[in-house]
Amino acid sequence: MSAVPESAGAEHGRQRVPVPEPAGRGSPEAPPPERDGHTEAEEEHQVSARRIADRVLSCPDVADLSRGPFGVVATYLPGGLVPGVAVRDDAIEVDIVARYGRPLPEVADLVRDAIGDLAAGRRVDVTIADVVRDDGGRKE
Repeated sequence: MSAVPESAGAEHGRQRVPVPEPAGRGSPEAPPPERDGHTEAEEEHQVSARRIADRVLSCPDVADLSRGPFGVVATYLPGGLVPGVAVRDDAIEVDIVARYGRPLPEVADLVRDAIGDLAAGRRVDVTIADVVRDDGGRKE
C-alpha cells in the first residue's frame, strides 16, 4: 500500500500516474543483500582472489605473483589486496613471475589448469611478467 494519497498527481482532466512501491528485500528489483557492507558478489571475489593466489603460488614453476608493469593487477579488499590476481565479472587476470626452465606457454597452461575450477566459467588470462632463476636472480 502506498503512502501517496490517491489524489497525488491528479490534476484537472489528467489521469493519476501510479508511483511504484520501493523494492522490498527479496524482490527481483531489490539490490542483493549486503553483509558487513559488502554484496555477495564482492565476497565471492574476495574468497576467489585469495584462493586463486594460493593455487597459483602452489605451482612449482611460479616464483611469485606480480602486480604488472603499472601495478594495476590486483583485487582490492577491505584491509588489503591480493596482488597479481584481478577477478572480474567476465575474466580472471593473473600476472606471475615464472621460474626459468619450463617453456612459458606450458607454465601458463599449468596455472590455468590449477585455477580452472575456481574460474566459474570465466576466461583466465595469464601474463608472465618476469622470469627468475631458482636462486632468485633474474634470467637475462
